Amino acid sequence: MSAGAWELTCLGILWYVYVGYPLACWLLGRWRPRPWRVDPTATPRVSILIAAHDEAACIGETVRNKLALDYPADRLEVIVVSDGSTDATDAIVADIAAAAPPGRVRLLRQEKRAGKTAALNRAAGEAAGEVLVFSDANSLYAPDALRHLVAPLVDPAVGYVTGRMLYRAEDGSLSGEGCSAYMRYENRLRALESRFGSVVGVDGGIDAVRHSLYRPMHPDLQPDFVLPMAVVADGYRVVYAENARLYEDALAETGREFRMRVRVILRAWHAMWHMRGLLWPGRSGLYAWQLLSHKVLRYLAPLFLLGMLSAGVAAAPGGPFWRLLLAGQGAFYLAGLAGLVWPRLARHRWLLVPSYFTLINAAALVALVQFLAGRRQVTWQPRT
Repeated sequence: MSAGAWELTCLGILWYVYVGYPLACWLLGRWRPRPWRVDPTATPRVSILIAAHDEAACIGETVRNKLALDYPADRLEVIVVSDGSTDATDAIVADIAAAAPPGRVRLLRQEKRAGKTAALNRAAGEAAGEVLVFSDANSLYAPDALRHLVAPLVDPAVGYVTGRMLYRAEDGSLSGEGCSAYMRYENRLRALESRFGSVVGVDGGIDAVRHSLYRPMHPDLQPDFVLPMAVVADGYRVVYAENARLYEDALAETGREFRMRVRVILRAWHAMWHMRGLLWPGRSGLYAWQLLSHKVLRYLAPLFLLGMLSAGVAAAPGGPFWRLLLAGQGAFYLAGLAGLVWPRLARHRWLLVPSYFTLINAAALVALVQFLAGRRQVTWQPRT
């Protein structure tokens, strides 16, 4: 294959990943829609599970937010697993539990720190709810979020529901604004996937699963990735509830955003490898194509970006078209690097997209290298 042909092939794959796949999802949703039942009056017994490690700065507000939700008090319990916390996390939760009606808030102590997944495994084993809801330690729900989140579970074909993440980025930073834009794209894609099949990759901070479908997970697997895939493997759908809204503050520091993306993608690779049977169409049907398109190819995008750039250098002497294509790539990456090196510049809208795109693909490349090297990550410091 010539350098020019390889450059166009890489460009075509990248176009498919970011534009073609969402367009295909839109077409499928119109051609063969699969609506699901929703009952906004349904109030199954719910257990909200929160894993926390040194989250004293936010855990109190988060637990109180859950207790104040528009949901019957006698149908809701909050379980916080303190994962080896060394700050005031335990004391804050214990005080809230003491002031709340008996059984509404429970504190479990995971004395040897074992990570979020192990904490959720323990909490799920002690939860009384018919539905398990997963919240991060800094996740604040809209008052009606829980009602919208559990409403689709009246449909017997639905096993898992994910809500809508909304990042607050008042500082205008690259990571804040970029993360907000990225989540708007992802939320739209989840809505499109839900119309004909299942969501691939959920939020993790506002998710609900039937308790009967919960499967204990290995501590180094990402729960908000492997559990939805396990639900699909069991023959149920994963759908998106747009009106179940969650608010979180985006990270203002680019370095922290980069490390968070590396960690998430690394654990996603391990989850996909663990559930790799779902990539076989004979087992999961259209979901295999969705998983390949939305996640595998997305996380391999930096390889195609590098391939396109290197092929562009080789093809440039072949004529003005190839030189223009190379110049476009160069301008895009220079803009991206400028935004990363001088964060104040990235506040300009024209630099935001290339800067954040460069950041997440650099993170994907690092995560891929770490995955191939066999690195695993079970614990980490809180995002904030």
